[in-house]
Amino acid sequence: MTNTGMNMRGKITFYEEKNFQGRSYECMNDCSDMTSNLSRCQSCRVESGCFMVYDRSNYMGNQCFMKKGEYSDYMSMMGMRDCIKSCRMIPMQHRGQFRMKIYEKENFGGQSHEMMEDCDNVMDRYRMNECQSCNVMDGHWLMYEQPQFRGKMMYMRPGEYRNFMDMGMSGQRFMSMRRITDSCN
Repeated sequence: MTNTGMNMRGKITFYEEKNFQGRSYECMNDCSDMTSNLSRCQSCRVESGCFMVYDRSNYMGNQCFMKKGEYSDYMSMMGMRDCIKSCRMIPMQHRGQFRMKIYEKENFGGQSHEMMEDCDNVMDRYRMNECQSCNVMDGHWLMYEQPQFRGKMMYMRPGEYRNFMDMGMSGQRFMSMRRITDSCN
């Protein structure tokens, strides 16, 4: 992923203990394995930008979207059961349109719909029971397991996603989608 078109970088600081205590690690890029920098991570501070944090290495498992702010005990605030093991910086200030094609079944099967706006309920809008694969053509998106942008989430950047299970989201289905706009500042 290049930084073309980005006016500023994100910055997040992770702490081993709650309330910003213990050793810390400052991050301004993607980090696929936090355990090489900290033995655990229980709090963090996002100074700029937006990040997705994951409870498994290599951007797998449960995910949480974090924007500018302080998370003194992110595990209880975000409902995550494990420490942060990896993080990905979300490119800021996407210019242009947002486009994603969602599919009811894995491997781009079943009915499909192209989206350019947020969708708070796939069932109501498209009469789809679930979304199990997608192709993100433009922009960056968050997908949620429940309608109204609630429940577990998954970060989607441009690319093809044939099977969400390959991303450590087994048994996951997504019922609402939201564009990540420039609200990361």
